[in-house]
Amino acid sequence: MEFKNTLGMENVNELQSPCVDLLLSNLRDRNTGKTDFIFYADRLNRLLLEECLGWEPFKTTRRVTDTGSEYPHKELEFADRYCGVSILRAGDSMLGQFQHIFPHSPVGKILIQRNEESKEKDPIHLYSKLPKDISERRVLVLDPMCATGGSVCKAIENLMENGVKEENIVFVNLISVKEGLEKVRTTYPLVRIHTAKIDPELNDSKYIVPGLGDFGDKYFGTTL
Repeated sequence: MEFKNTLGMENVNELQSPCVDLLLSNLRDRNTGKTDFIFYADRLNRLLLEECLGWEPFKTTRRVTDTGSEYPHKELEFADRYCGVSILRAGDSMLGQFQHIFPHSPVGKILIQRNEESKEKDPIHLYSKLPKDISERRVLVLDPMCATGGSVCKAIENLMENGVKEENIVFVNLISVKEGLEKVRTTYPLVRIHTAKIDPELNDSKYIVPGLGDFGDKYFGTTL
């Protein structure tokens, strides 16, 4: 399993593995029920987040094993300074796996909704709750779907208004399209993007095709 720069865009990486395709196949199937959808989504989120860590800055020190032998011990450079920020509501589906990996890290929430009356489905920022020391942290922005890229760009804008450096923001995403990734990449070139799958296109309603429908509805079992 590894990330590859499949689009040739700097800082944009797609996860490559038959395991990803297997899990996504079950998530896409309209006959997959809520319990199974959560099961497959959680597994894919964990794989994605764990692989993201391999791209994070790290430092190496010398430590000793129980055999008395020294070894090169690797640690994340931002080990105790990570923060997960979910874009509500679907992004909350990724927080559980983030907290398994970073059990002592704080989380934040940003609520952004698409203006369904506008042609481009422009994003509207409605609410945010972030840690007070967010400006000093490495922030993983969590949102499973990236269609037009508008929501994540609005979230990054909000984070930077709260003092987070652009280069300390990582966008973690399950399914995206080139159009949305290009928007994020063009607007915020220093933000690293990790996605599990890049789908072919958007339909006329600006939804990802083939996609899987509304991720939040499927994961939480409710329609807003």
